[in-house]
Amino acid sequence: MTPGKLRLDIDTTRERLLALGCSYAAEHLDHLLTEAVAEAMAPHAFLDRLLAVEQSGREGRRVKTSLKMSGLPIGQTLENFDFAFQPAIERSRIDTLATGAWIRNAETVLMQGPPGVGKTHLSVALGTRAVEMGFSVLYYRFDELMTALKVDAGLPPAQLKRRRYMNMALLIVDELGFEPMSREEASLFFRLVTYRYGRGAILITTNKSIREWTELLAGDEVLATAILDRLLHRAHVLNIKGRSYRLRDLEEALQRAHA
Repeated sequence: MTPGKLRLDIDTTRERLLALGCSYAAEHLDHLLTEAVAEAMAPHAFLDRLLAVEQSGREGRRVKTSLKMSGLPIGQTLENFDFAFQPAIERSRIDTLATGAWIRNAETVLMQGPPGVGKTHLSVALGTRAVEMGFSVLYYRFDELMTALKVDAGLPPAQLKRRRYMNMALLIVDELGFEPMSREEASLFFRLVTYRYGRGAILITTNKSIREWTELLAGDEVLATAILDRLLHRAHVLNIKGRSYRLRDLEEALQRAHA
């Protein structure tokens, strides 16, 4: 076969791949063919490699799009979390959560601890891992979530169920507890927890211990009990105690400045 005819055949194959939506395979076709010839690769092995490139490209695109839609902050992963600095955190428990089984079972993760100990980093890292595994994820700081709940307060149940914070496989609520809720806010939060109970997983980070939730929820003990009853049923509670990462970074910066 002449080089010109071979090039024409490759161009035709690329056009067919593009017509089928296989843009990653089309993009890598030339160099994969070159490798196949150099390695005397069997046709089925070449086809498998071509399909693997397409599958990998599509998966990368899915993850990128899902992460963007999730609202998760960028760059906080399990790989770059400093477990050595925070020995109170059991690495084995985090590794178990990273399997995603609790998300499939619509369970709760409650991370408690003072500011700066890594709660947000871990919640974002677990959310990112969940996206990579194919779960739908939505991240909110609590104040942002409450704004959304207030906007939707008058929606009938049929419309409310279609809201993303209601139907995502995993809802992450970060920084709960910095300000006490009003009675209206506590009721809206109760409605959210009640609807998602048994239907979708929730991860909450908070600087409040469980015994402080009554005060947090407008002083309503009945409402606090009802919310905690749902959240703590089949829950994974992590109490994180230790030094603040931000204070550590500040101390190191001051030491460098005076060195």
